[in-house]
Amino acid sequence: MSKFSLDVLKRHVYPFTIQEKKDPDVVLGSTFGEDVAVTRIGNDMLLSHVDPIVGAVKGIGWLAVHVACNDIAASGIRPRWIQLLLMVPSAQHIAEVEQIMSDVARAAKSLGVAIIGGHTGYSSGLLRPFVAVTALAPAEGKRIVATGGSRPGDVVYVTRGVGLEGTGILASDFAVEARKRGLSEHDLAEATALLSSVSVVPEALALADLGATAMHDVTRGGVLETLLEIAACSGVSLDIDECSIPVPPVVRRFAQAFGFDPLRMISSGTLATTLPPDACRAAEEYFSNNGLCDLKRIGVVSEGNGVYLRSAESERHFTEIACETDELARMWEILRP
Repeated sequence: MSKFSLDVLKRHVYPFTIQEKKDPDVVLGSTFGEDVAVTRIGNDMLLSHVDPIVGAVKGIGWLAVHVACNDIAASGIRPRWIQLLLMVPSAQHIAEVEQIMSDVARAAKSLGVAIIGGHTGYSSGLLRPFVAVTALAPAEGKRIVATGGSRPGDVVYVTRGVGLEGTGILASDFAVEARKRGLSEHDLAEATALLSSVSVVPEALALADLGATAMHDVTRGGVLETLLEIAACSGVSLDIDECSIPVPPVVRRFAQAFGFDPLRMISSGTLATTLPPDACRAAEEYFSNNGLCDLKRIGVVSEGNGVYLRSAESERHFTEIACETDELARMWEILRP
């Protein structure tokens, strides 16, 4: 349960998407690091994105809707419609279908998006439910924020904290193992609660209005991979104060118990963004005064390439895109029956 490497994508996937260049209404097609497609529809632009959920079982419908809608919102546009692909292992899994659909409906209602279609079925080749959501939205004249918009001098921020989604999934789907590793019922409850806050829609829309130059939700590969993709797409270097990256205490406890790196753990609910220096104060005040999540300054954008993680003890320079690497995927390999 992971992505293919960038090399595999370049060799075996992207060559087959060249037909997009023949269609003048494709404004942004298949591009590594950019999570939405943008197509011209009449006088407007349509944003679309599809994402599967394969690293969770409980709450999979809730996660699937939010993860897909997050990618639309990280472009500065409010998601409006979703389509759903739901597959279960057999025709006997009706209870699971109903629970997943209930969670999908609950997530859609919380975001104000409409479910406009999809496909529901079963396949004996599956070991557990599989859900993929396509999210769509009209731009309606608003500015679209790209992953690759950062400029030297911009300031780097993350919201809320890192390692959130992966920690919540470990608490939810591997509770027995977590107890064996010394985590308490309070730890499990606190970690599971992280899954209720996986949306970045309010903060992403606010940051777009406040002048964000780039945004990327923190999914597979964790915040380090997200920062690497922003740097690569923007053609810049990100200089990050490692000690400033917010790691919630419950994430640290799970990381110690399970032996994972919070910076490489999938973290829907976290948004990475860059802002021009003259927009920073207004953004920080807006988040503080309007009941939004924490907005934490973690570094600056410079000329160069890759990501520098700096601390009092060390300086590490990362340049290699490793979208196939994620700590939750590694945990599933170790822990699955």
